[in-house]
Amino acid sequence: MNKIGSIAFVGILLVFSWLMLKLTIPYFTFEYDVSFLLTKQSILHIKSWRWAFYIHISTSLIVLFTGIFQFVNYLLVHYPRLHRVLGKIYLVTVLFFSAPSGLILSFYANGGLWAKISFVCVSLLWWIFAFVAYQKIKQRKVTQHINFMIRSYALTLSAISLRLYVIFLPSILHLHSNEMYTLVAWLSWVPNLLVAEVIIRSHIFQRGVGTVSG
Repeated sequence: MNKIGSIAFVGILLVFSWLMLKLTIPYFTFEYDVSFLLTKQSILHIKSWRWAFYIHISTSLIVLFTGIFQFVNYLLVHYPRLHRVLGKIYLVTVLFFSAPSGLILSFYANGGLWAKISFVCVSLLWWIFAFVAYQKIKQRKVTQHINFMIRSYALTLSAISLRLYVIFLPSILHLHSNEMYTLVAWLSWVPNLLVAEVIIRSHIFQRGVGTVSG
């Protein structure tokens, strides 16, 4: 990715990360009458769900932020140590916190069975892609590592795309709430992965990248 593209990419994602932070902060009053939690009153008594929820919303911000800089070639080439540190933070957070907590939440998702299946799929794929990305860089297979990091981060961005669909889709489609939530659940990540595959085949994040040590 060229310099202008990198700046635009980082800038847009930093703006969305800041918006996600603003949406997340109110939950840390630990009150149960905040936004999304109003729809979960019937399961708030489940301790594992509460732990998973707070772990997920806090660690997802970490992976959203650290993931941004994994795809900036200038940082990769000129500051490889920083790239590795941020990459390790990203992978450890996804593998041990964000994806597992997301999987727990998926079993209690709004929208019915098909929405639950969607969130189970995205949680498992998120974990798998991050794990394979780790394995590939340990094997010095840099291109494959980059490809799986792109796939992983595409699923990280589902947190943003889900909220965008929640805001804009109701003004376009008039569906029952469960039907709408099921549609949003799938739209939040399937198109992201399709775009990721297009990006992978364009090689825009691999141009100018040399070898990367694990």
